Amino acid sequence: MRVSGALVAKALDLLEQEIKPGMTTKELDTMAEEFIRDNHAVPSFLNYVPKSDPSVTPYPATLCISINQEVVHGVPSIKRVVKEGDIVSVDCGVYKGGYHGDAARTFVLGVIDEKVQQLVDVTKESLERGIAMAVEGNRLHDISSAIEDYARSFRFSVIENMVGHGIGSELHEDPAVPNYGRKHTGVKLVEGMTLAIEPMIALGRSRRAVSRRNEWVAVTEDGKPSAHFEHTIVVRQGKAEVLTRTFLE
Repeated sequence: MRVSGALVAKALDLLEQEIKPGMTTKELDTMAEEFIRDNHAVPSFLNYVPKSDPSVTPYPATLCISINQEVVHGVPSIKRVVKEGDIVSVDCGVYKGGYHGDAARTFVLGVIDEKVQQLVDVTKESLERGIAMAVEGNRLHDISSAIEDYARSFRFSVIENMVGHGIGSELHEDPAVPNYGRKHTGVKLVEGMTLAIEPMIALGRSRRAVSRRNEWVAVTEDGKPSAHFEHTIVVRQGKAEVLTRTFLE
């Protein structure tokens, strides 16, 4: 999982360095897929079908690229162009050696509204606060509560129907890792548990992400921007091990 996680981080580094206004989301997706395959790995998301709903059309891309009010699962396309002033959430998964890595970052293109910049910064910090609670002896919802408390202290909304997850030989495993909850509840965290923690925080009053245009992309209820950050971590004693972190963060 360290190998898969490192490749996810390097793919996101590449995209962070290359993304610029005028690029299509398909260009970014192609760049990521080529990088992953050049490293003898496989995109985790490409052709993914959730076990909970096998009737869903397989996901058609390497990345999920969600722009502004899109919360998650934005599908790359030659018709979708990123622009100056956009916030662009990019989620990437890599499968290698029998295990997955999964991480997301929200990129800012140019100058954006001060409140939207705060949203991005708070979402990123809420992830760090959640990770800080991912230590042996804590409870799962200690992670959730730390994320929720920080985000809501700025009067931002937590998207409640999209959650993090366990991860390993399968991309999505138990337990679900919500971004809201009551501390000291949930399953007990033990050394070696691997989790994908991923706060999705909205600027407005949206508490749910709703579907739009296709089976995959989900947007805020009120059309206001949403940000998304994610890391794959290992529960350890004292301090979690982050498998998808790089020097660019």
